[in-house]
Amino acid sequence: MFETRKWFEIAKPFTVITHRSCEDDRRLKRQKVKARTLHFQSNPTKKMRFTSSSEKDPSSTTFDEVTKSTGGINTMSCLVKRKIQKIKPVVEYNKSGRPHGKAAIEMHSYIGVLARTRVPLVDKKWTQLLKDLNEQIWEAVQMAYVVGEGGKKMVLSSTAKKWKDFKYTLTRQFILPFANKKEKLKEPPQLYNFIEKSQWDTFVASRLSQDFEAVHSEQSQRREKCEYNHRLSRKGYVGLEDQLEETMPTKEIDRSLLWKKARADKQGNIPNPKVAEKVKLIDDLKKQVPEGTLTVSGSNDVLTLALGTPEHGGKVRGVGARVSPTQFFNLPRQHRVKFADKLEESVMEAVREETKKMEARAKQSVLEAVRAEREILLKQFSQLIPNLLGKTPTTPMTPMTPITPIPPIPPIPQLE
Repeated sequence: MFETRKWFEIAKPFTVITHRSCEDDRRLKRQKVKARTLHFQSNPTKKMRFTSSSEKDPSSTTFDEVTKSTGGINTMSCLVKRKIQKIKPVVEYNKSGRPHGKAAIEMHSYIGVLARTRVPLVDKKWTQLLKDLNEQIWEAVQMAYVVGEGGKKMVLSSTAKKWKDFKYTLTRQFILPFANKKEKLKEPPQLYNFIEKSQWDTFVASRLSQDFEAVHSEQSQRREKCEYNHRLSRKGYVGLEDQLEETMPTKEIDRSLLWKKARADKQGNIPNPKVAEKVKLIDDLKKQVPEGTLTVSGSNDVLTLALGTPEHGGKVRGVGARVSPTQFFNLPRQHRVKFADKLEESVMEAVREETKKMEARAKQSVLEAVRAEREILLKQFSQLIPNLLGKTPTTPMTPMTPITPIPPIPPIPQLE
């Protein structure tokens, strides 16, 4: 018998190719910058950019202020080298089917680059874009990483989220602060000089409209209701779970522990007082479970009891995205309908349809009989009109035939 495996387990048998990751390249770059900075600190005269070379005394010479250089946007240039060498890292998946590890982090960075550069900057939803764009992004990711056919949905959903985050960044940092300074919105930001000017002008106009202002205000009010914000940043719950498995290999990692660690700072403290109250309540409830004074089952676990609100129908708190309640809590599937019940229902539906057709035919026959009687009456009245006016009809009038009454329609039995 063949062993049935999920799609995220198929990529594991591939040989993982040892390569220098993009993070290693960035680390080497930072080391070079640090070494150059130390060199300039040991030679202070070399870090001045003189505007006048006529004076020999450096102390009296003016120099420009050296602005701090930023790292710029991530273009994932290391992928070009690997494509030339035909090296494709294998993306690994954890037990919940989500990508994790160094290759997964790189892949998400590359997806962010694709979302910024290949997806047009338009004021639309992701589902309103062309479907060919999804295939192009999926092919680009497959050319750089071994993802597996089952990872297509994950890649496209991640692209949609990063594209939405990119538009959010442009709106909050480069458009709304300059709403009253329209001259600064004529050109795209220098940091994102790949944006076409026509797309930028249309996007700016949509973000400064009254419709967007109303939506922005509504969503801001909804965001203010979120009281327990996590502090995971890019690491996410997947990275936090990997970190806890390394630091606490013997301890059981449940979602209440992940929820607490996600809201702690680097020193392990809880700066938010509301979160601190919930953390204390979680600790108290977890002590009651082994004592037998508290029983938890399924989604009604310690975290749900501590927060005081039921779980959402489409996601699970404390574990991150792309995890369904059925998958996490091992909920049973819906009860399937028996074949006999399904067959009986289909037969009853056919009977109902046939009954409707019979009623329609009966009404049609009644209407046809009424029309026929009406034609006979009109013909007889047309022959009586000349006699009433004192004129002899050209043709002898035929005696009126008695109108036969229309038989009543028998009632149709109602179905139970």
